[in-house]
Amino acid sequence: MTDVFQRSALAAAAYAFLSLTLGNAWAQTSQNPPTAQDVAVHRLDEVTVTARNLEGGGVWVPAQRLSGAALTQRQGSTLGETLDNLPGIANSSFGPNVGRPTIRGMDGDRIRILQNSGANMDVSGLSNDHAVPIDPLTTERIDVLRGPATLLYGGSAIGGVVNVIDNRIARERTFDDQGGVMGKVEVRAGGAANERSTGAMVEAGSDKFVLHVDAFERSTQNLRVPKTMTCGEGGPSNGRRVCNSASNSKGGAVGGTLLFDRGYLGLSTSEYRSTYGTVAEPDVAIGLLRRHHVMEGVWREVGAFENVKFQWGQTHYTHTEFANASPESTFKNKGTDFRLEGRQRAMPLSHGLQLNGVIGIQSERNNLQAKANDGANTLLPPSRTRSTGVFTYQALKTPWGQLSAGARAESVEVLALEDHPGNLAGSKKFKPLNVAFGAMRNLRVGDAQNGWQLTSNLSASQRAPKDYELFAHGEHAATATYEIGQPNLQLEKGTQLDVGGEWKQGAHKFGVIGFASQFSNYISLQSMGFDTSGLPTYQFEGVRARFYGVETNAKVRLVSGQDALLTPNAAHGAMDLELRADVVRAQDLTHNSPMPRIAPMRVGADAVWSRHAWGARLGFMHAAAQSRVPNNGAEPGITTAGHTLWNAGLNHHMHTGAVHWLTFAKLDNITNKLAYSSTSVLTQTLGTNAPPLAGRSLKLGLQASF
Repeated sequence: MTDVFQRSALAAAAYAFLSLTLGNAWAQTSQNPPTAQDVAVHRLDEVTVTARNLEGGGVWVPAQRLSGAALTQRQGSTLGETLDNLPGIANSSFGPNVGRPTIRGMDGDRIRILQNSGANMDVSGLSNDHAVPIDPLTTERIDVLRGPATLLYGGSAIGGVVNVIDNRIARERTFDDQGGVMGKVEVRAGGAANERSTGAMVEAGSDKFVLHVDAFERSTQNLRVPKTMTCGEGGPSNGRRVCNSASNSKGGAVGGTLLFDRGYLGLSTSEYRSTYGTVAEPDVAIGLLRRHHVMEGVWREVGAFENVKFQWGQTHYTHTEFANASPESTFKNKGTDFRLEGRQRAMPLSHGLQLNGVIGIQSERNNLQAKANDGANTLLPPSRTRSTGVFTYQALKTPWGQLSAGARAESVEVLALEDHPGNLAGSKKFKPLNVAFGAMRNLRVGDAQNGWQLTSNLSASQRAPKDYELFAHGEHAATATYEIGQPNLQLEKGTQLDVGGEWKQGAHKFGVIGFASQFSNYISLQSMGFDTSGLPTYQFEGVRARFYGVETNAKVRLVSGQDALLTPNAAHGAMDLELRADVVRAQDLTHNSPMPRIAPMRVGADAVWSRHAWGARLGFMHAAAQSRVPNNGAEPGITTAGHTLWNAGLNHHMHTGAVHWLTFAKLDNITNKLAYSSTSVLTQTLGTNAPPLAGRSLKLGLQASF
């Protein structure tokens, strides 16, 4: 996608926005003036944690969801930063430009990152310095799934599923037969990295056709931190800025959807470009390009199915690693994915029982290549991975709650296309099988549904080793290590159990869940000492491992705001106290050593106030010291001290005609506390020169939607 397209997309968004402001366009959904109840919705709620309906099909799964003003307030420059500090989720960062979510201590390819339920083919799981090519500016909603329903999306979802949802393909009718236009424009500036970002989206159409255009651009400077930094070990001082941490990203998309009485058919194409410093080395940068094409369709009322959905995607991903502006190596990943699923009609049974479910098939193909500038293989040889899976998820609703079960069987082939040091070209075949069961006991009564709801999930999971776990054999520049794969690795196998409940009484809520995962074969990167050049050497190895922990959250209504929200002359408003805490322990049982990069115990609280169009938040997140770190050879264990980060937020909503305005401000790390992330590999590899978390920062933003 060219710069011309991006400028055109932004111009189209701006034109539509100005036209609407002047009264020359209208949004179908904004014809009625806002009521006091409408204003009350725009509070600074952080996240909804609930058992939600999966895509409206009557199948209920545990989920965390970020959308609307909550997502706008939390948006960071990466997906991991956006989700960081939600219960059970941390950011596995490589500086400010790279961040993948870690869920319950698991990261990398154990967390399945999806875009609109389709595969997101990149190489972010291969290396800690590889970014996820999804920008939160173009995101409408983020769902985090756990439990049996994760089997719908692949065996790599042992830790969970993060589904990033946009509206590039319209799945519901937005306009009537008269047609209309709607959109959103957002600008934000400030923060510890002096961010400047702009995003815009426009949708226009009728009840038969919808056209979607979006574009974004984001630039950041070197990250400001509460410590004097140097450029490399023993290098020159860079003041209180992290050397080589600036970035520039831009992208856009076009989508079109035909809407029928019994379904839809849509196409979209998007492009994401980013150039960013890798922070571990002062002279190394990565230039990333991803093009993604999707076709999606749904037919409703097809025989025994409520609907049948297909999705096809094609991805062309490439990134080049530069040293002193000269290309050194290039990673390319090209692939396609296809999934076909049928959602069964609800089947009433005797005694008030009802069966809902989904069955489907999914196929993925991708080719990965990593080459040095001279044409030689680098970390791993060219490889091809093929997988085909069949899956089902069934939910039995009962008068007292719900029982659920899921199963997924896959056939996976990982093929090394060329000889590589330590390995010959050849293929490895795996047949992972995943099964899961869940139960929900509903003890809630009355129209308000007050009381307890208890849940539990049990799963037996298997994951096929990835290409780099099998065939890697070379220097990994990003982490300054030498990594060795093992072609004889077997399936990763684990059993997982979680038990919890949620209590509700009016505006008060409390939820707690405990989990445990036991692995008979967990693929881990183990220290092997140093090679002849002095590089720390690590080898992939299957070990026995155990993860366990607790997550909890609560909301207490301190000041009843019902009258304040509904009565224009009320003086005080509503105030809630939101609490959250989590802890996870992870142990390598084979070597009797803690697992690396595990978040410490965390406790947070926020006072959330709202009155009419205003909302405010003041709170903190405390992370305990993390002293449980591996210390088994080449690299000594690096501990992180405990810290408390204070933050605040303010937003204001208003309407002018058909335009809804959201103005917001975020003040993070108010006390400018020096703190380090225990989930970042940089803390382990760079020692005292590892970049700390961002210092005090103020970010301002304005969003207009119509």
